[in-house]
Amino acid sequence: MARLTFALIITTLISASGLAAEKNIILMVTDDQSPDAGCYGNPAIKTPHLDALARDGTLFTNAYCTTASCSASRSVILTGLHNHANGHYGHQHHYHKFNSYANIVSLPVYLSHAGYRTGRCGKYHVAPESVYKFDQAIPGNSRNAADMANRCRDFIAAESDQPFFLYFCTSDPHRGGGDATELPYKPNRFGNPKPGSKGYAGITEVIYDPAKVNVPGFLPDTPTCRAEIAQYYQSCSRIDQGLGRLFEVLHETGHWDDTLILYIADHGIAMPGAKTTLYEGGMHSPCIVRNPYNKKRGVKTDTMVSWVDLTPTILDFAGALNAEGRVKKEIVKQFARPAGGSQTTRTTQPGTFHGRSFLKALDQEHSEGWDHVYASHTFHEIQMYYPMRVVHGRRFKLIWNIAHPLPFPFASDLWAAPTWQAQYALGMDAPYGAKTVGSYIQRPEFELFDLENDPHEGRNLADDPKYASTLEKLKAELQAFQKQTNDPWILKWKYE
Repeated sequence: MARLTFALIITTLISASGLAAEKNIILMVTDDQSPDAGCYGNPAIKTPHLDALARDGTLFTNAYCTTASCSASRSVILTGLHNHANGHYGHQHHYHKFNSYANIVSLPVYLSHAGYRTGRCGKYHVAPESVYKFDQAIPGNSRNAADMANRCRDFIAAESDQPFFLYFCTSDPHRGGGDATELPYKPNRFGNPKPGSKGYAGITEVIYDPAKVNVPGFLPDTPTCRAEIAQYYQSCSRIDQGLGRLFEVLHETGHWDDTLILYIADHGIAMPGAKTTLYEGGMHSPCIVRNPYNKKRGVKTDTMVSWVDLTPTILDFAGALNAEGRVKKEIVKQFARPAGGSQTTRTTQPGTFHGRSFLKALDQEHSEGWDHVYASHTFHEIQMYYPMRVVHGRRFKLIWNIAHPLPFPFASDLWAAPTWQAQYALGMDAPYGAKTVGSYIQRPEFELFDLENDPHEGRNLADDPKYASTLEKLKAELQAFQKQTNDPWILKWKYE
């Protein structure tokens, strides 16, 4: 009797929310991956399954994270709120102790209350669990996406009146190998197995020649850098094989034609010049979406989207948003209103987001009104206080380095990166991409870049009189963004 009552409740919620049982969702998030794939114009790397997804879906050429730090970025992905509003300023690890406000409502919780069954597999890296609550945590080796796909098969195939949401997160191609006690060997850079080891079950390692990789303009073209990129490519190819296995599982279970698939990364490659920065190497990220119900396929769109748009897009697909882009009242009323206290927030109301749905953009090569994104970064690790705010248009981009008198702080893995250490040993004037080692470490208060003519951000125009009006216009836009999103750091305009 209890099971029957529960089923009736779920059926009522599904009906009230406008959901359909065939609207399943998979959000795949890789760890520290730039838009490096054949479908993104890089023929040096082998990503046949991701390329196939792009041919059958929509590829975003202008997709951006809002903060190039793992935990903080994932909090944005799962809430549709910038981290300065959701409270997840940096890493979740116990020795960093960052987590979201206790009364924030996240994507899996919205979907659960709207009639979905929710599961996660792989990297989690957000807190508290009460905010980011999934119905099921599926075990799996996050360095082996094929293993993850196999372990998710039962969840995908389960007979249920509820549609499913699967949050599928790899640790590839993050530097290092995670907990070596969980693996049959200790991985080297980017999680790749040591020569002669058994490697990962179900994975055929793809080895790359450093001489044949593509070095992006924000990195130095040196033998050391090329060797690291070859290692990174190898890890990306491992992800691609797991993606292929996930496709097979969807076909085997009869869910290929009723599942929305979103493929993104939390932010760019784990190299100085990318991860932890809000330069293009850190912000610009892959985003490929396959809506099974779209008629147009193989779309390449220049619509500018960011990770605050993901939660509203997914909820839109699920039928959980109203015409104003907010979560429907029948779902929101299930959540208690914000209470007082240091671990709660009154500035972010349930059902509202900083982003908006880009679902209608999936069949459009260009969307009007999608010409700006914003970014907000405060910490990575606890010792890395370096708040930055960004307004990013199609041509011009402004970075406000709020703590600019400080040298730029390094994440522990990036400081030890051989590419960085090799250039750092050459002195402050040594080149590092379009910058020098010295200019990378010590930054001015404002950095203004013309991305059309300077895509790798080597020439700061903030002090150029010819761009004074552009600078002031973008400063005003930045302050408006901060006011709209209740950014505490807006106070810095007044007293510093």
